[in-house]
Amino acid sequence: MTRFVIIDASPLIGLAIVNGLVWLPELFEIVYLPESVKQEVLPGKTARGESEIAHAIDSEWLKVWEEPIKTRLDFDLDAGETDCIYLGLNHAEQALLIMDERAGRAVAKEKGLFVIGTAAIIGLAKRRGLITSAREVFEVLHSSDFRIAADVINQILASVNE
Repeated sequence: MTRFVIIDASPLIGLAIVNGLVWLPELFEIVYLPESVKQEVLPGKTARGESEIAHAIDSEWLKVWEEPIKTRLDFDLDAGETDCIYLGLNHAEQALLIMDERAGRAVAKEKGLFVIGTAAIIGLAKRRGLITSAREVFEVLHSSDFRIAADVINQILASVNE
């Protein structure tokens, strides 16, 4: 079954920091983001990785969801997270959300959606041979003030034998 992959702002930024956006088409072929997420990261929002994200969109494997999202969902989340969850619910059997924020992940999982974060993408990249060291990628993220919990990093590193 082909996954319908939806990404939120934080993983976009995190992957841009480590030059990891190029892993996404290798891992998933096409990845979608809601317009609200695009507005969080482009243009001129001072988000790290803006040019890498813009290039990924221009390359057409990172696609902005074209249809208007008129969600009636009432979560205590930002618009991007809410829209990602809404898209996921509309493709529930195939949806894979890439989201880092704890509250958004909790709501998505409560709704029955499959969710992974930036750390899992790094683990997948290592397993697929797209990177030589997950530990080095986590170090780059850490030096940039992008935070992932130490226990999550350790779990990923153990799963890829690092």
